[in-house]
Amino acid sequence: MFRNRPSRSREADSRHERVASVGRQRIAITGASGFIGAELSDFLASGGHEILPLVRRSPQAHEIYWNPRSSEIELERLEGVDVVVHLAGESIAGGRWTPERKAAILESRVKGTRLIAESLARLRQPPRVLVSASGIGYYGDRGDEILTEESAPGSGFLADVCRDWEAATEPARQAGVRVVHMRTGIVLSPRGGALAQMLIPFKLGVGGVIGSGRQWMSWIGLADLIGAYQHAIFTEALEGAVNVTAPNPVTNAEFTRALGRVLGRPTLFPLPEAGVRLLLGELGEALLLEGARVLPRKLLDSGFDFLHPELEAALRSELG
Repeated sequence: MFRNRPSRSREADSRHERVASVGRQRIAITGASGFIGAELSDFLASGGHEILPLVRRSPQAHEIYWNPRSSEIELERLEGVDVVVHLAGESIAGGRWTPERKAAILESRVKGTRLIAESLARLRQPPRVLVSASGIGYYGDRGDEILTEESAPGSGFLADVCRDWEAATEPARQAGVRVVHMRTGIVLSPRGGALAQMLIPFKLGVGGVIGSGRQWMSWIGLADLIGAYQHAIFTEALEGAVNVTAPNPVTNAEFTRALGRVLGRPTLFPLPEAGVRLLLGELGEALLLEGARVLPRKLLDSGFDFLHPELEAALRSELG
């Protein structure tokens, strides 16, 4: 773990040096206290940029108040901001998908994104870029089909959410703001997301293949995810949909074997499809049994350098 920390610091310094000529930026971030938002805020601040979190409570001096439910936002505080990163939204994996929860997931993404986009369009001096979260759920369950940013949308609840989520940024794009949709895959980090939930059973030696094991898992290490957001902010030629996944997706069976090797644990206890459906319903089917084989064509073509393009090396790095 201690050997890993200096390496991570050098990687961060190298990424900051590549964009140092742009100068200090004022960056507003929704969801700045979340799993990804906190990491991104710390990383950008370490590069000398001013971070302005958008918060729903009474704001401090460096914060901006907003409330997407009531469509409130401190518009004047956004004047002169260089970059807006929009990450806020109801957790997809926070519980079974009841009709009420599905409505909350969709509303939080569409209504919050529309409020941000419409507000930026009203500014006298709008930011130069809006980097807005999205997901590879856009593609739906596609089997072995290789998917790039040019691929058609899929079907299902997540595909519908991602399509409407991205469409809600249109007012900002029409106002001349460069808009980037970060279609993010499975994020690898012990501090949150799917990997954090997998660690306990795998460390106990009761992890295993889920369902058939043939479903594709398009993943990305947290360090590369943060680097991809920085790349999207500072790469003027990058706009529209961007697949934020490592260039080497794997099947669930391959992922299971790799995680077992890294942790030094057996992976002999499969979770059958019937068990997933019984425990989690539609949520489990969408997140655990379905998959998409997604490639980051735009990131690669725009010169993004992955720190860990292979799964096992990414797991070892993220787990220290």
